[in-house]
Amino acid sequence: MNSTPNTNTPASAGATAIAKGTFDLTLQPQALSEPGTTAGLRRLSIDKALSGDLVGVSQGEMLAYRVDALGSAGYVAMEKLQGTLQGRTGSLVFQHSATMDRGVPTQSITVVPDSGTQAWEGISGRFSISIVQGQHFYEFSYQWGTDSQVA
Repeated sequence: MNSTPNTNTPASAGATAIAKGTFDLTLQPQALSEPGTTAGLRRLSIDKALSGDLVGVSQGEMLAYRVDALGSAGYVAMEKLQGTLQGRTGSLVFQHSATMDRGVPTQSITVVPDSGTQAWEGISGRFSISIVQGQHFYEFSYQWGTDSQVA
């Protein structure tokens, strides 16, 4: 069970709230196309289980490139998350773009516009990941759109 305190601030339509917690991550190598193999890319499936303010599971796919000797890398990914946030159940899709420049990370993980379903219709936001001593942490800064169902 997650010992992260509930930091989720209730938000009304248009107001920004922040959800925090941890997640378990499983990455599995997948077959690549001929051009991907020739380019030295890696293709991986993503499976996550999130706990904390946002509880849910996600699946997705990542395309990555890594320069081991220099500690540099980059990846893009699409990930569908299904879960519960502020008592609302729904799903959304995150779009990832991240780089590691000689050990210094830069990431952009955003909700694909209009990807929210059920009580998450209209949701928007940015998701960030940090890794501390092997544990994955998230912070999700989000807004309920005017189309979102009120809890």
